[in-house]
Amino acid sequence: MFSGLVKGIGRVGARSDHGDDRRLVVELGSAPVELAAGGSIAVNGVCLTAVAVSPGSFTADVSAATLAVTTLGRLAVGARVNLEPPLRAGEPLDGHIVTGHVDGVGEVVTSEPAGRSTRLVIAVPPALSRYIAAKGSVAVDGVSLTVNEVRGAHFEVNIIPHTQSVTVIGEYERGTAVNIEADMLARYLERLLQAGHEAGIDLAFLRKHGYARDHR
Repeated sequence: MFSGLVKGIGRVGARSDHGDDRRLVVELGSAPVELAAGGSIAVNGVCLTAVAVSPGSFTADVSAATLAVTTLGRLAVGARVNLEPPLRAGEPLDGHIVTGHVDGVGEVVTSEPAGRSTRLVIAVPPALSRYIAAKGSVAVDGVSLTVNEVRGAHFEVNIIPHTQSVTVIGEYERGTAVNIEADMLARYLERLLQAGHEAGIDLAFLRKHGYARDHR
């Protein structure tokens, strides 16, 4: 379990294919990450298991299933990546609950200055867009962000200077592919709606009782 607060930027030091899977060696650089073999770490928002750890780097295997729904298969040697170790009991949850289970890949369609910040518009697959709501949370390459606005399959976020300096988001440009993880509450709500049809619970019921509203 993660919070979406990136602890540092690493770099892909090596990669090799093993059948349909891929093995990545990630250099930690100056990222203050404590990691042991068998431990979890989020790489650009994807929860991976460190199969080996050496001073300054770790090795992780990425399955074909994960390669198919994330950007990890596109990472070249030298690519910079966001790193976050898992939350420990008692640590503050300053972002939002992030599982490291990416829902799909989005694409940056607009990146422009907005005062001292940067305004990003990101397109996501239509099937994923229903989980993203204005003023809700979303993880982009593992970074916890607040959604400003949603328009169809596009959503907008603002990136403050601090976030740009401590994550790879500062390197985004039009066309950059990014990992998207929707707020897990949206998934559970959809599942409850599906299970609740037989019990008479639907979106109209939730609106009536103040648990949902239209987003226009």
